[in-house]
Amino acid sequence: MTAEPAAAVTAQLCPGGPMLLRGASEVIDEDGVAHPVGRPTVAVCLCGRSQRKPWCDSTHKLTQKVGPDSRRKR
Repeated sequence: MTAEPAAAVTAQLCPGGPMLLRGASEVIDEDGVAHPVGRPTVAVCLCGRSQRKPWCDSTHKLTQKVGPDSRRKR
C-alpha cells in the first residue's frame, strides 16, 4: 500500500487584508494552538486586530487609512 501525496496548500496575500489559504487542513496560531480547517479556503488575519484569531473578521477594513500612504503599520 502506498501513501497518498499530501494536497498542495496555497497562500494568497490580499493587499490591505488577510491571507487566503487554500487546501490547508489546520492553521497553527502564534501560540502553537492548532485550529482545524473545515472549508476549502480560509482567511487568516494579518492585521492582528481580529476578534476571531486566527481567522479574519474584516476588522482591517475599519482600521485602514485612506490616502496616498495607506500601508498599515504593525
